[in-house]
Amino acid sequence: MAHLAYQPAQPCVSRLLQYKWDKSAYNMHRMKATINSNPPKTYNHLLVKKKKQKLEEERIGTIKRDNNILLGKISHIMRTTGSIDNRKDQAIKRKQLELLRITVENRRTEERLRRCAPSYSVQRWRDDWRETLRLTEAISRYPQVMTSCHDTQGSCHNTQGTCCDTRESCSL
Repeated sequence: MAHLAYQPAQPCVSRLLQYKWDKSAYNMHRMKATINSNPPKTYNHLLVKKKKQKLEEERIGTIKRDNNILLGKISHIMRTTGSIDNRKDQAIKRKQLELLRITVENRRTEERLRRCAPSYSVQRWRDDWRETLRLTEAISRYPQVMTSCHDTQGSCHNTQGTCCDTRESCSL
């Protein structure tokens, strides 16, 4: 009921509200400064890392499954004679045999290639080139610049004694 006797410094609509506001402002003014030494508030959703827990559970599950598989294999070895499966050894032997077969086949192919005679003739190539030059000269509007030491009739004009086509002495 203190608000009924309260006389605000400024005009207001509600004396009760003005009294409460002024009183809280006065209390704030009277309050002494203190240092808050309490630890900060902790939030569980920040402390508990769900994703990390899920990954850890999956990892533990994988380890348990692998351990069960190994336990099954060890118990199988203990129940039986303890023979070792050698599938890897068989695969290595199979690869070596395949490599040996390929090597022998390559040697046979190489030998056949060495025995056969070449099926091309350098002289036929030269004659064909001369014919090509002659036909080019016949159909061209302007004379061709000769890059060879031979003219269209095949005679060599090189004065150094070596032919530009064969790098040997010219026999044309």
